[in-house]
Amino acid sequence: MRKMLLAALSRVLQGPAAAAGRTASRVMVASRNYADFASEATFEIKKCDLHRLEEGPSTTVVLTREEGLHYYKTMQTIRRMELKSDQLYKQKVIRGFCHLYDGQEACCVGLEVAIKPTDHVITAYRVHGFTYARGVPVREILAELTGRKGGCVKGKGGSMHMYTKNFYGGNGIVGAQVPLGAGIALACKYFGKNEICLTLYGDGAANQGQIFETYNMAALWKLPCVFICENNRYGMGTSVERAAASTDYYKRGDFIPGLRVDGMDILCVREATKFAAEYCRAGKGPIVMELQTYRYHGHSMSDPGISYRTREEIQEVRSKSDPITLLKDRMVNNNLASIEELKEIDVAVRKEIEEAAQFATTDPEPPLEELGNHIYSNEPPFEVRGPNQWTRYKSVS
Repeated sequence: MRKMLLAALSRVLQGPAAAAGRTASRVMVASRNYADFASEATFEIKKCDLHRLEEGPSTTVVLTREEGLHYYKTMQTIRRMELKSDQLYKQKVIRGFCHLYDGQEACCVGLEVAIKPTDHVITAYRVHGFTYARGVPVREILAELTGRKGGCVKGKGGSMHMYTKNFYGGNGIVGAQVPLGAGIALACKYFGKNEICLTLYGDGAANQGQIFETYNMAALWKLPCVFICENNRYGMGTSVERAAASTDYYKRGDFIPGLRVDGMDILCVREATKFAAEYCRAGKGPIVMELQTYRYHGHSMSDPGISYRTREEIQEVRSKSDPITLLKDRMVNNNLASIEELKEIDVAVRKEIEEAAQFATTDPEPPLEELGNHIYSNEPPFEVRGPNQWTRYKSVS
């Protein structure tokens, strides 16, 4: 008791001086955070495997501090958004199909930062990360997941069908988006705007016949299309080794050049995408990219993800290859950012996600009268028949 009283008395007597010391310490940390960093750093990245290409992307790349902070915040936002989606699904606020993207963040972010906003992207049903990378706010994505009016598709699309400018979803039929991507690339060539289309699909869809038909058409017409296989090693619950006689997905185009990329490293994805985009813009036709990546969740929320792989396997990938940790370590070790600064970003991201979740759970659902809206674009209003001949809805573009 005596010792406690003496300690309390000591703190009272030290008061202002001790407080000043702590303040000075915080000022020094802040000064270190924002004044003493390098503006950029150079890194050696993993070389891509090549098919029908004499040269590939550069293995020596530059990352600026500004780019690094942007990449980190974007990937961290997607990670937290997906974890919040998991929570809302388990609370039965989100219903139906829900495929989460955590673990694969380097793919969508690396692709997006390497192309132009006027370029086009189409993907499958694991779509939340791409939707955010293309510019849709978190609150609109989560509100779409909960089926609310403030969702990016007015609550009508849900997890698998999200769209925005130059982003075509979000497609639920396995592999069906690949011919559509070629069609978008055909439009790019037809209008002569030097735009490209990134057409994504998973390893599970890679054996579909329609994909090979699309390869053929794209090669014949020299379409500016980057075919991208996100190989996360499992098609639903089947490993690639059990599903495909050849797992060299970047060679599947045969007569189309290809490259295999470390999809867990955002710098590898960025450089490979720049290379592929330049190839297409030069009028050389399509190219195939295989991104070797990994999903932490199961195929969908109905899949626990541990019946066909072990918890140890998942943990090993997390500990050795996590895309966010890899970028964080690079930035801290090369004086591009401090741990304290990145923690501040983490706090801000968590706050944004919580506010978005609050909006997504309180925003009203769309009224039944709007069920027939948005069937066509820029068309005069017309009537749509409901579930029986007496029920009619008005469709507004």
